[in-house]
Amino acid sequence: MADPSSYRPKPGQIPDSPGVYKFRDEHRRVIYVGKAKSLRQRLANYFQDLSGLHPRTRTMVTTAASVEWTVVSTEVEALQLEYSWIKEFDPRFNVKYRDDKSYPYLAVTLNEEFPRVQVMRGAKKKGVRYFGPYGHAWAIRETVDLMLRVFPVRTCSAGVFKNAARSGRPCLLGYIGKCSAPCVGRVTPEEHRELADDFCDFMAGRTGTYIRRLEKDMTAAAEEMEYERAARLRDDVEALRRAMEKSAVVLADATDADLIAVAEDELEAAVQIFHVRGGRVRGQRGWVTDKVENVDTSGLVEHALQQLYGEETGDSVPKEVLVPALPEDPEAVSQWLAGRRGSQVSLRIPQRGDKKDLMATVQRNAQQALGLHKTKRASDLTTRSRALEEIAEALGLDTAPLRIECFDISHLQGDDVVASMVVFEDGLARKGEYRRFQIKGFEGQDDVRSMHEVISRRFRRYLHEKERTGEWEEGPAATGPVPAAPAVDGPAPTGPVPAVPDQDAGAEPREDDGRPKRFAYPPQLLVVDGGQPQVAAAKRALDELGIDDIAVCGLAKRLEEVWLPDDDDPVVLPRSSEGLYLLQRVRDEAHRFAITYQRAKRAKRIRASPLDAVAGLGETRKQALIKHFGSVKKLRQATIDEICEVPGIGRRTAESVAVALAAAAPATPAVNTATGEIIEEDDGGSTT
Repeated sequence: MADPSSYRPKPGQIPDSPGVYKFRDEHRRVIYVGKAKSLRQRLANYFQDLSGLHPRTRTMVTTAASVEWTVVSTEVEALQLEYSWIKEFDPRFNVKYRDDKSYPYLAVTLNEEFPRVQVMRGAKKKGVRYFGPYGHAWAIRETVDLMLRVFPVRTCSAGVFKNAARSGRPCLLGYIGKCSAPCVGRVTPEEHRELADDFCDFMAGRTGTYIRRLEKDMTAAAEEMEYERAARLRDDVEALRRAMEKSAVVLADATDADLIAVAEDELEAAVQIFHVRGGRVRGQRGWVTDKVENVDTSGLVEHALQQLYGEETGDSVPKEVLVPALPEDPEAVSQWLAGRRGSQVSLRIPQRGDKKDLMATVQRNAQQALGLHKTKRASDLTTRSRALEEIAEALGLDTAPLRIECFDISHLQGDDVVASMVVFEDGLARKGEYRRFQIKGFEGQDDVRSMHEVISRRFRRYLHEKERTGEWEEGPAATGPVPAAPAVDGPAPTGPVPAVPDQDAGAEPREDDGRPKRFAYPPQLLVVDGGQPQVAAAKRALDELGIDDIAVCGLAKRLEEVWLPDDDDPVVLPRSSEGLYLLQRVRDEAHRFAITYQRAKRAKRIRASPLDAVAGLGETRKQALIKHFGSVKKLRQATIDEICEVPGIGRRTAESVAVALAAAAPATPAVNTATGEIIEEDDGGSTT
């Protein structure tokens, strides 16, 4: 704990002007960023008697080892610099809002030649127009489905679009009138972009213009006795009205505004935002934060505004922002928002009428979000603790198993045999420590032998890591050298596998990076997916390595029985047991992880091409060959000189390609016995 007086600036050294300041710890890491109208007055508050500081502020100043500042011209510049530094340094004592979910947006990719309407999540991209966020992706799809009748904008992926353009046939949406089919030239790029712009205008709230225009066209068509066209226009009007009805009118004056509400207690705060466009609620989102700094409602609102609009420009910043409390310097924040939007932004507290009533609704949502967050957090913690205690009691463990590792074997009729290792700590998945294994010791299907191999390999690496770091203790478990492992284990083993442990990825770990080393930590409980045979195999693998301080059990799927080594009868946990539920989650996660890997390997093997056998021929040159000749069949019929004509292919490579294709050529053509047709090769070299 540092004494703030040891790094307090000298009297008169701090300027009496606007600026942004940073506190750093002894390792020079930024732990807090703040701004002030007067740096001298603000920083003086941190160096008063510690007993007079808020507990969070006291913790910050005693953790810090230095303070520095940057002088700026205006409060707006201070606000911008503070946001930039918080984003860059991620200080531990600043308020950090975390989304309680990944919200989907309705996005229109205006940066493409033919704009596409789609659902998007994550970081926003340049040149894409966003609407939302929405609570659920299905809400976006329902809205889009209704609007495509009137604005038939492209919704397909790039691959589908290219395939349709190549074949000259549009997709199903093009046939049923919900896509203008620019892929086959039914509309020009300019006409399609006009449709996309109209779609964006309607979503932005300018709805009356289009509905009135359609009603006028419908009336004119009826007067000219074009009743089929009039009926289609009538259906279009109804579709747009149904799309509008999905968001009720909340502000009668067609206001564009964001309403922000905050619910807080001493430790945490929840923020809810309603996005109102054209008087209708177009989106909603929420954040929850730990109050790691001494901050009031005004400060929470200011931080929320920074996070909400720090990366936004133009119409993404509304004309009006309604808040429960104004920031410390509302004029500076309003100017900053106006700079982001490009025009004036009103930042105020609603006092009466519909806006005040809607703010009360947003406030209730914030209160419910905070209550739900606290309920989930308390429930999760209590439930996980009870589950771990029940497992310890049922298995006769001295302490609760804070780290659990589970192993599962997956294959398809003995092919592509793989294994998974998943890790749970404190009852929560640690996906960064999941590992996958390829079974290399033998061929065929033998789950028991596979389990023995995987457990042996995992704990050989554990012993090797102990030996490398100097934690090795001479004794029965260390009387001989650590056996070499037959294959590399890790997140994604794909290539040839070395046979020596210290050749594993990560075998030269950095001692000062603070990251956990691979396989360095043993579990308190090892779980295998299976019954007595698999448990016995795992126990035998540990015994062979001299490891006797790790509990082992198995969970059999049929009756959800828990098996222990050397026990003839299983341990039966009650169906309502939290401990059993946790073991099931661990087992199911291991199964999911294993089968995902196994399917990926099988798919890769099925997609294999004769060109894969050519040494030094990468994916780019493979694609160049297929693109040049059109298919593997035509490539096989080409001469070496013709192969050399492909850019990047030399004569030696061409000869290797010809030899590989000749060796892989089928002896006789395959025949469909039902039709008598000869089955031709496709572009990938496999048969269909």
